[in-house]
Amino acid sequence: MSEFLLPTYNRQPVRFVRGEGPYLWDEAGLQYLDAISGIAVTGLGHAQPDVAEAVCDQAKTLIHTSNLYGIPWQERLGERLASLSGMQKVFFANSGTEANEAAIKLARLHGRRRQVATPKIAVMEHSFHGRTLAALAATGNAAIQKGFEPLLDGFVRLPFGDAEALRQAASDEQIVAVLLEPVQGEGGVRPAPEGYLAAVRQICDQHDWLMMVDEVQTGIGRTGRWFGFQHEEVLPDVMTLAKGLGNGVPIGACLTAGRATELFGPGSHGSTFGGNPLVCRVACTVLDVIERDGLVTRAQSLGNQLVERISAGLADVPACRDVRGRGLMVGIELDRPCGELVGRALSENLLINVTAGSVIRLLPPLILSASQADLIADRLVALVRNWLDTTEPAE
Repeated sequence: MSEFLLPTYNRQPVRFVRGEGPYLWDEAGLQYLDAISGIAVTGLGHAQPDVAEAVCDQAKTLIHTSNLYGIPWQERLGERLASLSGMQKVFFANSGTEANEAAIKLARLHGRRRQVATPKIAVMEHSFHGRTLAALAATGNAAIQKGFEPLLDGFVRLPFGDAEALRQAASDEQIVAVLLEPVQGEGGVRPAPEGYLAAVRQICDQHDWLMMVDEVQTGIGRTGRWFGFQHEEVLPDVMTLAKGLGNGVPIGACLTAGRATELFGPGSHGSTFGGNPLVCRVACTVLDVIERDGLVTRAQSLGNQLVERISAGLADVPACRDVRGRGLMVGIELDRPCGELVGRALSENLLINVTAGSVIRLLPPLILSASQADLIADRLVALVRNWLDTTEPAE
């Protein structure tokens, strides 16, 4: 890899030069089945024709003007997202971490409106919200926080999925908001327990807190609903998006509803590049394709297929602790660290990811076929079984 790049990534020894649908090709012309989608980004697959056409046509028309002026494609996208989610207003940024920074600022403003001297946000253990300093402080991962102390104050960490712990935390009168993921992706593909989001909504209403959901990884059809919170009958005050919204074109969004819609005013937040004509037209195209091709429902059925086939293939393997997921977010938890499997899968022309040390994470594109889903499952089962024969569980 290039000597001129900062060594911030443990990159795999491969360079991809072309993609189509769920496949990528390297410099040698070898084909790989992509079961990670650029970490839940390319939900429509690679080189999707409608997206490519939108990029080319808009690039020839108008790429950027700044938010000093009206942007018709931004307005159109905001309306579409509000219609799909039930939210009311949106701020466009360039990434998930920027969207979460906006949410954190909204929580601070909500606290000031309530005359809370030092506003705090309840966040969850094993969460991930980004790597800028505020989002990093909100994240429940000490390993990626190490070296960046002192972290920003104002976060109360609680166990994910434990509504009673949240109720007890309400004794802290400085809490003004809750920030959580409907499915913890980096935390090991852990869906919120049934009824948890509804309980959080009720607690937030009781204490005048903002309910803020980080849908950066779960949004845009990934879980078998347009947004992860829609698996329960709730509506958050704040929702953040990125990843799958642009299918590889960088875009983030922070949406608000109800009492959160009036917190930002002119000058309170901004972004030079956020929501430019190019990215917003692409995002509108992404939404069009997902609706046209019924990909939200498809994500649910394909996710069930993957979980069932992998579960069956590893049913007699004691080292497999769990196979879980929601839609096309699937996690296979083993009883030992399994990062080595990423390289082994690569050698078998399959792209996977390992998170939380011992959880194989699958985030395949929403356009996956049933036969491709079976191929991923069968190849992964064989890899896991063969690898476990050569390793010992962690003590």
